[in-house]
Amino acid sequence: MWDGAAHWLLDGSLHVPGGELRVSEVVGNAFGLASAILGMRRLMWAWPVGMVGNVLLFTLFVSTPDEPLWGQAGRQVMFLLASAYGLWRWQRLGSAPDGGAVSPRWATWRERGLLLASAAVLYAVAWVVLLRIGSYSPPTEAWILAGSLLATWGMARGWVEFWLVWVAVDAVGVTTLVHAGYYPTAFMYLFYGGFCVWGFLTWWRVSREPAIAARAARELRGVAA
Repeated sequence: MWDGAAHWLLDGSLHVPGGELRVSEVVGNAFGLASAILGMRRLMWAWPVGMVGNVLLFTLFVSTPDEPLWGQAGRQVMFLLASAYGLWRWQRLGSAPDGGAVSPRWATWRERGLLLASAAVLYAVAWVVLLRIGSYSPPTEAWILAGSLLATWGMARGWVEFWLVWVAVDAVGVTTLVHAGYYPTAFMYLFYGGFCVWGFLTWWRVSREPAIAARAARELRGVAA
């Protein structure tokens, strides 16, 4: 029974008007959405739930019959690593005054400079690697890979700006996935774009609360609260 369920989850298809959808694509994106909602609410479960979705989407992108989307697949691996870091860091910090797992704050100018420099380096490296392995679209997939990793890192650090990085990733991801024929995932990117604006406004509002701002300042100085 379990073998049959696993086969259906990883290789099964759902019939829809005009074609079929891979089960792993639909379920993987459902876990991704759940992770985003939990992340907006700053709940620890955002990380393990997202990791399940990463595994499912990795199997999807490496098993495409035409040409593997190595950038998208690599993105899922980076997500797993970054999510493990995020889970560790949120557990280490303890709860925020309002019960959230992290106290949101704006990144410092030094941190923003590091973010931009990291984006440039990661994009260049990803482009070269994806070009060599013959990925679907190295220029766009490189940005999706680099931006997604940086956004996840920013979420782990509790930076309000990480939502804006996701918006930039989603803007590129929609076009790339539509061209590749991954319509449900493209729709999810489009939905995520609007959701990330909502998440940005939510974290921005929370970061302005006096107790949260004070806690974030102490964490920035490295003082345990």
